[in-house]
Amino acid sequence: MKVTKEKATENRAALVRAAGRLFRERGIDGVGVAEISKKAGLTHGALYAQFPSKEALAAEAFASGLRPGLEKMTADRAGGSGSLTDFIDDYLSFGHRDNLAAGCPMSASASEVARQDKIVGERFAEGFEQIVALMERGLGASAVKADKRQRALAMMAAMVGGVGASRAVAKADPKLSNQILRAVRQIVGEIAGEGAS
Repeated sequence: MKVTKEKATENRAALVRAAGRLFRERGIDGVGVAEISKKAGLTHGALYAQFPSKEALAAEAFASGLRPGLEKMTADRAGGSGSLTDFIDDYLSFGHRDNLAAGCPMSASASEVARQDKIVGERFAEGFEQIVALMERGLGASAVKADKRQRALAMMAAMVGGVGASRAVAKADPKLSNQILRAVRQIVGEIAGEGAS
């Protein structure tokens, strides 16, 4: 039976959502196409009708998973766009750390992306660049002697790594996990110029 264009679009979206959640929870290599298809309520034949490979699905799921963070940074809040401070606070929160399945795919899979096909790395690089550009625009004066791009790059790298490290030690040492997030938040805030006059 032929699938309508509308149904094919729905199937694709369901696969991307399911894959994104599972990849963030268990890693790209930790999940198979059969499990992704089942979670989406489809067959793995439906998956391959939409995507030529698991890597192509991973790339799209990665890009899709970045959209909420980008939208938060650009969303109107009481007449203005989302602030850099709000983004940093949200990213380095205990809630973000503890909600792996719904969090940023960068902090969930940064170390894994280097072992994936180029297309997945390209989506990571594009998303990283987009967030860095938005952060750069939100930076003010700082005592840190680096230009705005360098500061934004360092901040985002520290945030991704900080959340990853905090998650890595959370079960073994919850106190250390919390200390990591607080320390990264403090240093990133200083680099951002929070409190600078």
